[in-house]
Amino acid sequence: MAIGLDVPRPPEPDDPETYDYETCPFYGELSVRGQTLEGTVASTKMDRTVVVEREYDVYVPKYDRYMKRRSRVPAHVPGVLDPAEGDEVRIAECRPLSKTKSHVVVETLEGD
Repeated sequence: MAIGLDVPRPPEPDDPETYDYETCPFYGELSVRGQTLEGTVASTKMDRTVVVEREYDVYVPKYDRYMKRRSRVPAHVPGVLDPAEGDEVRIAECRPLSKTKSHVVVETLEGD
């Protein structure tokens, strides 16, 4: 089952009996829709959740300059992926999975 994005499909889960298919976009029933974002994994301290940090520039007309802004987005990690801190990842929007999580990691781009 394709998820509608041009991302490689990870290998199948090792233990299908205990795998959480409900929150997996590749082998389960979680649909992805909306935005796809890229960023760096800032924290992996939560269970099955990473915090992805994105840095972007905002124009300030008063000073005719740009300033840096940073946003941190919590994202769910399916059991078939294993990103580490410092990895570049692609996340996609999905239905709300908890109070703060509405994104899921769909691809690990590279590591530092």
